[in-house]
Amino acid sequence: MTNSNSQVGIAVGKTPIDWKRILFLLTGVILFVGVYYSPLWQDAVDPEGKHFLLTKEGKGAIAVFLLAATWWVFEVVPIGVTSLTIGVLQALFFIRPAKVAFKDFMDPSVLFIFGSVVIGMVFTKTGLTKRIAYKMLSIVGEKTSNIYLGCFVLTAALTHVMAHTAVAATMFPLLMAIYALYTDEEGPTKFGKGLFIGMAYVAGAGSIITLLGAARGAVALGFYKDITGIDLSFFDLTYYMAPIGWGMTFLLWGFFMVLCKPEKSSIPGLKEKVKRMYKDLGAWSNKEKLAALIVIATILVIAGKSFVPAMSSLNKTGIMLVSTILFFVVNILDIDDLEEIPWNIILLFSGAMSIGFCLWETGAAKWMAVNWLTLFQNAPAIVFIMGMAFFVMVMTNFIMNVAAIAISLPVALVIAPYLGVAGEVVLFSSLVMAGMPFMLLVGAAPNAIAYNSKQFTTGEFLCYGIPASILLLVFTWVAVQFIWPLMGMQVYLPTP
Repeated sequence: MTNSNSQVGIAVGKTPIDWKRILFLLTGVILFVGVYYSPLWQDAVDPEGKHFLLTKEGKGAIAVFLLAATWWVFEVVPIGVTSLTIGVLQALFFIRPAKVAFKDFMDPSVLFIFGSVVIGMVFTKTGLTKRIAYKMLSIVGEKTSNIYLGCFVLTAALTHVMAHTAVAATMFPLLMAIYALYTDEEGPTKFGKGLFIGMAYVAGAGSIITLLGAARGAVALGFYKDITGIDLSFFDLTYYMAPIGWGMTFLLWGFFMVLCKPEKSSIPGLKEKVKRMYKDLGAWSNKEKLAALIVIATILVIAGKSFVPAMSSLNKTGIMLVSTILFFVVNILDIDDLEEIPWNIILLFSGAMSIGFCLWETGAAKWMAVNWLTLFQNAPAIVFIMGMAFFVMVMTNFIMNVAAIAISLPVALVIAPYLGVAGEVVLFSSLVMAGMPFMLLVGAAPNAIAYNSKQFTTGEFLCYGIPASILLLVFTWVAVQFIWPLMGMQVYLPTP
């Protein structure tokens, strides 16, 4: 018994200390303590002379934000645990009342993500995933470059009629089925990284094209109307955004073909193999038909909110959760399936919502926006436009894209006329950036859903996200300077 215990002790003693983890763990804590206990910072002042005070609570929100960002990027604890820390710090350091901080963990947006994930589970359990995957592969063929392209195009196309969160949840099991045909080996591959990270990025690119892809478009158009009095339609948005969304989809395909070039150029015999496998699935089962009917009905009702006035008051989260309930009512899912929910991902977005609302409600987000944008009040017009776009891009990676738009657009639209910049270009360039947070998992639900593939770490996601974000900035500059003016958008105001 003694020998056994001593051997265990030796084994434990040989466990190496993860100094890197400890370093970044403490870095997050030091950033929090340093900012929280620092003296109050100077007010932000907008071009009209209005002062924005950063309160103690606002400074506390920034402190929590910095700790969470550090822990999320370097994954010092599970990403869901970092999210719990966000709520705990707000409550213990009196940044916001606990009742408010933790209420955000069950925000309707989080429950919408939950419902979207359930749809993905249903596709897998009923066999719809394999049916769609095999059919698609029989069309795109055996070349891995074409498989990339086919998956990306399908993802982008679906976001025209579905919320990008639901699209990612639907595509995820489909990509898992495709990846299983690529390799039997465990562990990540370049093809796996490109397939799943690419799906997340392209879901964002496609979602900017219509109002159905995400809530941010409707919110931004509403803000723009309130501030300028100009009412832009669904079709105005699609007209200007389609070339950008689809342009980024194909650019991202090229991006991943370079940085995540598949280990195999093709999968020999794949086309014939998937045809046989599709045939072996047999006729559609009743559960497949029922699941497809529920999902299609859910999509149509959510889409109808944008076109049918009588349906506009319906809540999209409520509609999504009706589908979840129906899956259990008709016995497609059962109690055991609840254990399969990736709660780590759900908690990630719960924390993201909480820190987003915290920065918004304490005034910290507005203070940051004013301080950043006023740096460009005497800059050339194009520098201001791209500076605004950069701010939205950074903020969208940390907080809700709707919040990033809400805090920056009003300030930017006040500054724009002083620099001879038209409001439309500010609006649309902001929407492009808000739709494509490529650096952090918390930036968008598709990012977190892709992470569940275990093909990449949060650090790797950031490493791919930095050059992808630079590519996005360059393409947005091209749109502002060349594409949108050719399409008739007014970029610069006439000089008096």
